Amino acid sequence: MRYVRFGKTGRDISVLGLGCMRFPVKGSYSEIDPHAAGEVLEKAVHEGINYFDTAYPYHGGNSEVFLGEFLGKELRKKVNLATKLPVWKVEKTEDFDSFILEQMKKLRTDFIDFYLLHSLSADTWKKMKELGIPEKAFEAKKCGKIGFVGFSFHDSYDVFREIINYRDDWDFCQIQYNFMNENFQAGTKGLNLAASKGIPVIIMEPLLGGNLACPPKKIEDVWQKAEVKRRYAEWALMWLWNKKEISLILSGMNTPEQVMQNSQTADISKPGCLSSEDMSLFEEVKNTYLSMKHFNCTGCSYCLPCPSGVFIPGILALYSDLLMFEAPENIKNRYRFIPEEKRADKCTGCKICETKCPQNLKISELIAEFEKIRPHDPLIDVPSSDVKKEEKND
Repeated sequence: MRYVRFGKTGRDISVLGLGCMRFPVKGSYSEIDPHAAGEVLEKAVHEGINYFDTAYPYHGGNSEVFLGEFLGKELRKKVNLATKLPVWKVEKTEDFDSFILEQMKKLRTDFIDFYLLHSLSADTWKKMKELGIPEKAFEAKKCGKIGFVGFSFHDSYDVFREIINYRDDWDFCQIQYNFMNENFQAGTKGLNLAASKGIPVIIMEPLLGGNLACPPKKIEDVWQKAEVKRRYAEWALMWLWNKKEISLILSGMNTPEQVMQNSQTADISKPGCLSSEDMSLFEEVKNTYLSMKHFNCTGCSYCLPCPSGVFIPGILALYSDLLMFEAPENIKNRYRFIPEEKRADKCTGCKICETKCPQNLKISELIAEFEKIRPHDPLIDVPSSDVKKEEKND
């Protein structure tokens, strides 16, 4: 395994980290298969992966518990453990202390190496600032509960810039990034901004929820033009490791074979590992994907604000990806990150957004289509009868 010095932390971190959001399960998402997931973790340790990333909501709250049980006392000493504050659940400043104590108990540790404010957006960031949560996190660092403080991010570049400029002492940040997402959310501009400030960047969704590892036939035909044949996942990971600004890539590997394959790719990848011919092929792959888009939303956000609060650019991006990649599970996972009050079903069809769209898209129709065909998700789509039943029980 290849390691890098992780910014100013002084830690030598494996360039490949294990994302603990997609462990093998027995049935429902919350029921982790202990044998299969244990094999993945054992293989990760064997391959030299020393950064494990989990979070409060992963696997219905069971990821932290399972990881804590697996690591015990001995393995805990060998890995860097990362988890995240569920910012959407924080209502008062004191909640920070409650959550971190709960998480340390679940993880069976009295020290969390890397702690993140989870999935920051404009709304959650505003709330975190008002409650003084960043300051609480850095106080916990001084007290020895946390090794390093960072944040994960899902919003526009402008919001990312505001957050990263808020403090000079962020230890790291985490963004969604891959060869199809150069201009999505923080994007390349955010990556370069963080690097210019000496802040290490961790990459999540390197394979876009697995979409880039299982491309449609039209994309496979383009990849076959490569002189050196590689796995599709290998191409996508190498594109990231080709960039010197990237410190660590997280992958939600759920089989020992995936761990071994990605570890092998990490060993042969470094800045400059791709040729000019390789980069030209990436451009052709990207352009082929884009030619498969069913509508041309540029993500300019001119449609906002929506009178009903709908997160129009995010939902249109999900709809476009659903049609382009034909991967409903990925869309289901990503849709969970959109707050309930901003989801597609809140659209009233007022069409005010359509008067502001430079692309003249029939946005209200697209939103309605997405709501109709999107994959059903038992974690967020609770039947009204069940809701009434829960309210009665409360």
